[in-house]
Amino acid sequence: MKSAVTSQSLTFPHASPPAPGEAVEVAPGVLWMRIALPFRLDHVNIYLIRDCEGWAAVDTGIDNPSTRAAWEALIAGTLGGRPLTRLIVTHHHPDHIGLAGWLCERFDIPLLTSETCYLACLNISLNPRSIENKVYSDFYTRHGLDQETTATVATLGHRYLKMVSPLPPTFQRLIAGDALKIGEQVFSVLSGDGHAAEQIMLWNNNGGYLLAADQVLAKITPNISVWAVEPNGDPLGLYLRSLRALRADIPASALVLPGHQLPFFGLHRRVDELLAHHRERCDLILDACRANAKSAAELVPALFHRKLDPHQMGFAFSETLAHVNYLLRQGALTSHVGGDGVERAGGATEVPFQK
Repeated sequence: MKSAVTSQSLTFPHASPPAPGEAVEVAPGVLWMRIALPFRLDHVNIYLIRDCEGWAAVDTGIDNPSTRAAWEALIAGTLGGRPLTRLIVTHHHPDHIGLAGWLCERFDIPLLTSETCYLACLNISLNPRSIENKVYSDFYTRHGLDQETTATVATLGHRYLKMVSPLPPTFQRLIAGDALKIGEQVFSVLSGDGHAAEQIMLWNNNGGYLLAADQVLAKITPNISVWAVEPNGDPLGLYLRSLRALRADIPASALVLPGHQLPFFGLHRRVDELLAHHRERCDLILDACRANAKSAAELVPALFHRKLDPHQMGFAFSETLAHVNYLLRQGALTSHVGGDGVERAGGATEVPFQK
């Protein structure tokens, strides 16, 4: 569940996205296209980088017939018959990796991604029922979720499997600090965290543009969630650290090519807005916990004010817990398990929140 953080301070070089089936050049030798998604966030951005006699693709869309058809039409039409040379996947979420196996087989190209991305996708695809294990369902009820929502969350792995084609048996690992040559251009490989572990970004210093994946988006903040497989994880702390690293390492003048929505200028301003957004959400949780200790499920209304269905509640709960775990890690909250077996956080104090 990505939430809105509207910015008034960004500059958008393109007023609208490319039409379906079309591509727009957003930087020298870089094409931008969109693939439709059957979700509330109804698209994912795809980038193609000129690679000698062909194109290196960045991300894929989910695996369904319409996405496969869109790629076939793109190769035959917009790209003028020039072949795909390789596929770069930024992270393991199905809208970014879903068609990787099919594309690599269909066009006989290698997959380049982080080891975490490859293994995370492989694990979920091979064993989706593992998240129905009792230790995982107990994680949700321990933090106050009802049985209906817990049952919904426990089936998300099956939905994931239907959106992802089987991965190729081999891949080429991308690691932060690598220099990746694509055609005549050289990219610095960066790695972000919080939204997805070891999410790959590509910085072109000569061109002044950043392929930012989902780490920084123009008008929404990416979902930052704690999942049952790592119940005490601190994805929010990792996300904040990654944002500060981007602000330190990438110049304010960079053109940001994100995984969703429009490309934009104003990276440093956007990072500051996202940092402020999460500080505000932490403050809301602290305020809610001052009078009485609360479970993560009981804290969801402090961050999400609209009525949520069980599916939406699962994501809202996981993001709320990410803020709770961060505050516990910072010492701003303490937690205890009550007689009902539910863990609640309380004892709110001011959190040292680095700018």
